[in-house]
Amino acid sequence: MRQYGVGDVEKMLRLPRSTIRAMASAGFVTPARGPRNTLLFSFQDLIVLRTAQTLASANVPAKRITRSLKELRRQLPEAMPLSGLSISAVGEQVVVRDGAAQRQVESGQYVLDFEGDPVSGSLNVIERAQPAPVATTDWFAQGTALEREDPEAALDAYGKAIAEDAKRLDARINLGRLLHENRRYREAERVYREAIAVCGRDALLLYNFGVLLGDVGRKREAIEAYEAALKADPAMADCHYNLALLYEGLGRPKQAIRHMSEYRRSSRS
Repeated sequence: MRQYGVGDVEKMLRLPRSTIRAMASAGFVTPARGPRNTLLFSFQDLIVLRTAQTLASANVPAKRITRSLKELRRQLPEAMPLSGLSISAVGEQVVVRDGAAQRQVESGQYVLDFEGDPVSGSLNVIERAQPAPVATTDWFAQGTALEREDPEAALDAYGKAIAEDAKRLDARINLGRLLHENRRYREAERVYREAIAVCGRDALLLYNFGVLLGDVGRKREAIEAYEAALKADPAMADCHYNLALLYEGLGRPKQAIRHMSEYRRSSRS
């Protein structure tokens, strides 16, 4: 059975490493341990992780997500069927379909489709908003659904989500990240700074801001952002790792060693 490291999951699902580790810590998945105690995820874990992220983005209560995902993980086959596997959440039911068989599990109000290829280890995710019975739009959910196919439309949707609710932190984080991914660094910085001013010093927000500052060569400012993120969440392993690299590059070996040690300790927990 093929296994995937945190870096593989990060690339395939476009989730931050901190989010992947947080979901594992929350018990959504139980990855194996590889060399140096690294996390190793199965293909079934990838499906559960992406489902968890999407349901959370749709504001489904955490307890409900946990119940649904435990049942979903229990039902997933260890080997992918030749016909492929499709998982859909329609209304309040998650539908698992492999070949002609179809099963339902409790879930949230969001529509997801997954298709897997066990040979290549690929995971294709198609997300679409459930048709709303009223004339309201969940702009955040629409943004997450559009990121791959139409990034500009996704940016617009996140902007509308923020316009409706200025404290919509998840929309601000996704907006900044997507701008960053598209090399619109100044706009991304403006979004992150506004988010900090409006929503406070959230750990993931500050971590993403640190990544942006590091990518544009502003290492000392990146260090400040990462240190602030650790004050909000001292167990954020990726902050320690990035700080270790930055301090090493600045010729400060004591700080680099301390943060690398913290990273290894946090990764094992």
